[in-house]
Amino acid sequence: RSLLFFVFMMSGGEEPDDKMIMCCASCGIAANDDIKLRQCTACYLVRYCGVKCQKQHRPHHKRECKKRVAEIRDDLLFKQPESSHLGDCPICCLPLPLDPRNFLMNPCCTKTICIGCNF
Repeated sequence: RSLLFFVFMMSGGEEPDDKMIMCCASCGIAANDDIKLRQCTACYLVRYCGVKCQKQHRPHHKRECKKRVAEIRDDLLFKQPESSHLGDCPICCLPLPLDPRNFLMNPCCTKTICIGCNF
């Protein structure tokens, strides 16, 4: 049995545009005023009209779901912070380390730089 369905990926909490049609990944029923689709709480990739469809589709979705969850986890673990409360090193533009032993203040210009840039 061939089902036509669209997968909506939640990225940063953005709402779908008008051209995006959200359907149940299992039965293909489109979302409307009467039917509210619930998204997979692990990967946020697919939506289902009910628990029955979610359980029925789980064997097909399990591999992609685990892959997406691993990607989300890696993004959270290995993403570099944009900046620390101490600011950025003016030489290498990386966030200054939180440990005060790993950065110093230049007495000449009073700029705080990381230890790696202190030659």
